[in-house]
Amino acid sequence: MRHPALGRPVNEAIGASSVAFDWRYSLWLGLLVGASMIFSLGLACAVPLAAFAAAAALSLSRRDALLLVILVWLVNQLVGFIFLDYPSTATTFAWGAVLGIIAVLATLAGQWVAGRLVNSRYAFTFAATFLIAFAVYEAALFTMSATLLGGTEIYTVAIQGRIFAINAAAFVGLLVLNHLATSIGLVDRPTITLAMTERHA
Repeated sequence: MRHPALGRPVNEAIGASSVAFDWRYSLWLGLLVGASMIFSLGLACAVPLAAFAAAAALSLSRRDALLLVILVWLVNQLVGFIFLDYPSTATTFAWGAVLGIIAVLATLAGQWVAGRLVNSRYAFTFAATFLIAFAVYEAALFTMSATLLGGTEIYTVAIQGRIFAINAAAFVGLLVLNHLATSIGLVDRPTITLAMTERHA
């Protein structure tokens, strides 16, 4: 399946190099980072990084997906230390670095899954990409908690259920925003989301 405008194979959207930014695309990335700031102010350390990782994996090239996730992580840390009074301790800084690394891993895992399910129905691919990104994110966090940094007490059914719900809602919201941005011409480059939508229309 080729994108009707640019003639690129669908699977090149995952992991491909981005073309030069135009102002609309830069604005779109800026809006996503701005949305992450709102999440950070409202949810602090519960910001849905897994949702951003999955959405970026589905709608951006590898470079842009990683750039977006790193910017979202950076904004979250800045908001925490500047506005939410995160303590300036070694443990806090360590957790901040760990969150960034794990968010990158979740993004790469999401793109790996999305690239291998490119011929599947898009609803299944979206769900699988989100679930894998979330699973990698939470499993890595638990591993760090259990082995190095502590904090395994938060791994209860109630707390993890709330975190899953927040990420799932954020993921759906990000996909809707991506669709709206495409509709108004803010995003016009080939992505797996658009390509699969066209194929299953």
